[in-house]
Amino acid sequence: QLQVVESGGGEVQPGASLRLSCAASRFTLDYYAIGWFRQAPGKEREGVSSISVSGRSTNYADSVKGRFTISRDNAKNTVWLQMNSLKPEDAGVYFCAATALVTHREELPCSKYLEVWGQGTLVTVSS
Repeated sequence: QLQVVESGGGEVQPGASLRLSCAASRFTLDYYAIGWFRQAPGKEREGVSSISVSGRSTNYADSVKGRFTISRDNAKNTVWLQMNSLKPEDAGVYFCAATALVTHREELPCSKYLEVWGQGTLVTVSS
């Protein structure tokens, strides 16, 4: 069974940084575009960022632009989400998801085609 595993969550104070990792298990990410999502208690899941297979195309939610950076190293089979200047509203469970349903390596993933999901990693931001 294909699986992605998130890690790197934790409890931090406002203004701090965290780096989340999304690692593939039992498959290679070479052909998969990746999306990061988060879900806060009582709220719907929202898209945070995404990256193409090549890594050259990225996308960010307006709420995280300028603070979060998505990157990938296909040789390490890992995608990262660097989160800086964290705010209390960034708190939640962060999920990564993968899809191979892209037409070319620069294409960003379409949410409805994300087929491999992780269990999530919890980020808490509080003073």
